[in-house]
Amino acid sequence: MAKTKAEMKSAWDEYHALLRAARDAQRSGDWPASVEFACRSLPHVDGMMQYGRKYEQLQFESVETIDIILKRAPLLMDAAALEQLETLLVEKTRIDKHASDDLAAELTRAVALLWDAHRLWNHLESLPHVRQDELRRNLGGDQDAWRAIAEAWEHTGLLKRTPESGSYRLDFITKLDEPIAAKCGSCGVIVRGVKSKLFEARTCPKCKIVAAFTWLVQQPADLSREQ
Repeated sequence: MAKTKAEMKSAWDEYHALLRAARDAQRSGDWPASVEFACRSLPHVDGMMQYGRKYEQLQFESVETIDIILKRAPLLMDAAALEQLETLLVEKTRIDKHASDDLAAELTRAVALLWDAHRLWNHLESLPHVRQDELRRNLGGDQDAWRAIAEAWEHTGLLKRTPESGSYRLDFITKLDEPIAAKCGSCGVIVRGVKSKLFEARTCPKCKIVAAFTWLVQQPADLSREQ
């Protein structure tokens, strides 16, 4: 359904406020918060693009908050964020149509990366102290891709990479018996529990749907504080 100019301008303003918040979170190294803000922008993307094309004469190669989700969510194993993006692209097909990048194809690659991240996580849990240069032999696939995941986890503070004989020894820093807050991927309710129980999909205590829970390593700042 066509939007009025006022509705499109509101979507434009809301989107860019959330984009600024996502950028700030990325700069501070808080990837979970960056993905959270990017997901909050998704309902505004369609109107933002309509306004940009009609009143700002913009052509979109991609959408920056979607790029953040595609890049960061798989490494954070945030399945809920990718599911939210998939729903948007199915419901608003013109978003992908008017972006030069093939967002549907990029989403498919992001989902594959998320499953690779799960495989690596399970491997490191079952084989502590594994060497980084052994990942391809143990897991198959591409060594550069495994290294990129390990480097990303080191950046987020989940993993310690200790130099050893031309490679790295990989060890989790996080303790899976520690309590943490997590968000239900279905209804968004915030719950607390030990990490190990909030890693895989489980029944939400509020909506009763089996859903993925996203660890909230750091709670996102309230957008109302943004200027």
